[in-house]
Amino acid sequence: MEPYQELQLDALGDATRRGILARLLKGPLPVGELAEHFPVSRPAISQHLRILKEAQLVTDVASGTRRLYAINPAGFESLRAYFDRFWTTALREFKKKVEAKTQ
Repeated sequence: MEPYQELQLDALGDATRRGILARLLKGPLPVGELAEHFPVSRPAISQHLRILKEAQLVTDVASGTRRLYAINPAGFESLRAYFDRFWTTALREFKKKVEAKTQ
């Protein structure tokens, strides 16, 4: 496992961070707009975004006096590759069991 994948999995372990990612699926947002949808302070949302950024799950760009946060597709591609390993193994084992029953 790559070091950043462990950060990604840890980041996804928090419900607020998963909620932030779900909100960002609709498009980039600044911290203030994200904070409106959660029962935590704006600084707390900023902290969650910092963790998501370190895990390469979000990116940010300057837009005037604020920063817009967005989903980082490359970060999710690495997570998908990580989980695909388990899916491939599960399918292989399922195939073996099916083939054993037909013989």
